[in-house]
Amino acid sequence: MESNMPETALSGPAPQPPAPPTVETPKVIPYWHTVALLLVLGALSLGNVKSGHGSHSGASHIRIYLVTIGYEWLFTAYVWWGVRRSGGTMRELIGGRWQRVEDFLLDIAISCGAWIGTLLVLAVVALSLGMGQSNNLADAQKQIGFLAPQTALEVFLWICLSATAGFCEEVLFRGYLQRQFTRLLRNRWIALVAASILFGLGHGYEGSQRMVLIAMLGFSFGVLSLLRKSLRPAMMAHTLQDTISGLLLRALR
Repeated sequence: MESNMPETALSGPAPQPPAPPTVETPKVIPYWHTVALLLVLGALSLGNVKSGHGSHSGASHIRIYLVTIGYEWLFTAYVWWGVRRSGGTMRELIGGRWQRVEDFLLDIAISCGAWIGTLLVLAVVALSLGMGQSNNLADAQKQIGFLAPQTALEVFLWICLSATAGFCEEVLFRGYLQRQFTRLLRNRWIALVAASILFGLGHGYEGSQRMVLIAMLGFSFGVLSLLRKSLRPAMMAHTLQDTISGLLLRALR
């Protein structure tokens, strides 16, 4: 006997097509966050250029080191806040983590090799700028000699300061600013140059010629970070550079 019921009634409701997958728009750090940071960095650098080393020459080394460590971490905390606000993590900004001991040792070898190679290039540039002359060396020692650690405690704090600068400044310049500039300028190499110039300008207390060298040093750190897709080797090289520079200043005094 044939049924007069429609076929759809027997087979149930027609299946609904699957809903399209939800695509989440990745959050980005707003540009106002970057502009505010740049204004503070600019004011700090301008203050360093105007005051020179004279305002610090009579200050306690320990106070200078501790204050510098403090504001370095304040900048890093501000970057962390912006990264978290955008839904990212500091681990992503830095470039993951070491999976094996061999990865750690490889980054040490790369950072040391890159640091030595960069020093050779900077030495040639410094000589071409006439910075190897005795009067220029004396001027440079006057400009930055006040930072040299003297006592055992100051040496320890200098190493802590160097490690802080190696971590915090790489997060700030090669991690945060370089990525923000890349998003704005649509070119990672132009962004690298811009971040390197800012890095040099941030050391205004060292004089114009040394600012050029520091910008070039920042450029090498940025290239290293791009090639390794991680800030870790540049952090190591940066820490090594600052530590040895301070110890050399101590030996020359």
